[in-house]
Amino acid sequence: MVKKTLANLPKTVHGGVAWKLKDVEDYSHNLNPFGPPKEIEDIISSAASGVDHYPDDSCSELKEVLAKHFKLDSNNIIIGAGSSEIIRNFPNVFLKPGDRAMIFRPSFAEYTQQCRIVGAEVVDGLLTESDDFRINAEQTITKLSRKVKALYICNPNNPTGRVEPREKVLSLVEECGKRGIMVFLDETLLELVPDYKDISCSQYVNEYDNLVVAGSLTKSFAIPGIRIGFGFASEEAAELMNKIRLSWNIGHIEQKVATELFRNHIGHVEKAADVMHQESTRMYSKLKDVGFPITSPTDSFFFFNSLQTLKIKASEFQNRMLDQKIMVRDCASFGMPFEWYVRFCVKDRERNDKFIDAVDETLRSLRW
Repeated sequence: MVKKTLANLPKTVHGGVAWKLKDVEDYSHNLNPFGPPKEIEDIISSAASGVDHYPDDSCSELKEVLAKHFKLDSNNIIIGAGSSEIIRNFPNVFLKPGDRAMIFRPSFAEYTQQCRIVGAEVVDGLLTESDDFRINAEQTITKLSRKVKALYICNPNNPTGRVEPREKVLSLVEECGKRGIMVFLDETLLELVPDYKDISCSQYVNEYDNLVVAGSLTKSFAIPGIRIGFGFASEEAAELMNKIRLSWNIGHIEQKVATELFRNHIGHVEKAADVMHQESTRMYSKLKDVGFPITSPTDSFFFFNSLQTLKIKASEFQNRMLDQKIMVRDCASFGMPFEWYVRFCVKDRERNDKFIDAVDETLRSLRW
């Protein structure tokens, strides 16, 4: 009596679990390193007034603030319990059993998970080191067969950290539109990249009715414990996605907190993006100095790195770094050959120096 698509479906693996460990600094997630704004407790407390009635099911106030910030209409906006809900709802609207979705690998595991739950097949678009883990547009277009009904793009890509320019993304969206293919564009991490407004495609959803863009407050404001995500689409597509979401999916407190953060605290995100941009350049240089096999700077605020020249898999490197009270992401869950890769984020100067010292100590231990 259980759907066949669920029979052998494993649970997805995510980073950001160091909070369970004592005195471990978590470099396995991609959050704003400065944490939430210092006013967050007051914002949450003031939002508590009003929990004695049902939340606004339309999230009208939050939509108005987002519409103003992203220069769209409220009817273009979908609100979800984190971007995870937007990711879940997309295939439930646009894919049916037997359809194919093209998903780049490695990329965020929830895309594949949610497609398989609805019975869609997944076509791999393998990102390779020879392409610097960037999308090969020509190869992608040749793989867009008749059965492919959706293309997923994560920008910056998680876990590789690569950022694709707007022109390249929109050219793929346009090609997909000609073939009747929907594009899911995840920009959840983009606001922590300097000049993100020149990269984002959110304002183009009315020009491309096959485009859905997802965002979130989780990373930018470092509030993963408060589930607020949002999406942008043409009015028709947004209406369809709003039809299938749970009623009252976003609580009153979450709506009020998100509205206040976007209305009055976006500078907190912009400051973090500038600091991390400077620190990522410095971190790249310092890691090279201690002999870590880092191959290239990151486009964003996290690194994706092979350990093959050290002849050590990511799981062992992760354990050795934990001895130094640092958690990095073992990327084995993304499949072969990524058991050789680790992902780690950029933080502030003081903590980054501790990270570099831990890497140095780990490399010394490998030579003994």
